[in-house]
Amino acid sequence: MRIPRAYIDAELAIGAELSLSDEVHNHLVKVLRMRVEQQLVLFNGDGHDYLARLTEVEKRRSSVVIESAEVRTNESPLRIQIGQGLSRGERMDFAIQKATELGVCGITPLFTERSEVRLNAERQAKRTKHWQQVAISACEQSFRAVLPTISEPEPLSEWLQHCNADLKLVLSPHTEPLVLAELERPKSVAILIGPEGGLEENEVQQAITAGFHSWLVGPRVLRTETAPVAAAAVLHYLWGDFS
Repeated sequence: MRIPRAYIDAELAIGAELSLSDEVHNHLVKVLRMRVEQQLVLFNGDGHDYLARLTEVEKRRSSVVIESAEVRTNESPLRIQIGQGLSRGERMDFAIQKATELGVCGITPLFTERSEVRLNAERQAKRTKHWQQVAISACEQSFRAVLPTISEPEPLSEWLQHCNADLKLVLSPHTEPLVLAELERPKSVAILIGPEGGLEENEVQQAITAGFHSWLVGPRVLRTETAPVAAAAVLHYLWGDFS
């Protein structure tokens, strides 16, 4: 049986004994029906996988001891951050899930002119927590041991002001193709992606004024949740760890 892998928000070290969170306990014990002495892998986002063994399993709690640690070396040398226009429900979840699987290091949901999602403070906190859990689950599945940063949603104008990267790209279907392979190899890239319906032209111009290059990803118009997948894959092929 494949050894289960789970995220835990706790300090991990060889020899440490700790109780599993309720969520991890329920999945491992109630769903996978794991028992004492069986092994699992834990990670907390520090870049390591920790091999652990179940030492206690009860109805409502379980404990483990950490037996060994291994550095994960599957983080891309190219750091990609995404500013993603807020979209509805499953589309946003899909974008965050797949971007995480593709090694993106940070995602910021953005309020744009065409964003149909409106969030008060309470809903915004709940959605951010949900998106962070989506990213955690994607890390568990893809064997990443470093969590991407899922930031609180913010207005596009604010994100443009503090966004820093060697290369900054705004996806737009109304532009001439940009030949990325002719550019100097960057260590970091920021990508701006619009919501359903895309960015308004004035928003694209705001991004260009802030140092972004307009980028057309192929001859077809991509959905908002498809765009980060296609863009990240191209960038990793050119300058990351896909080649």
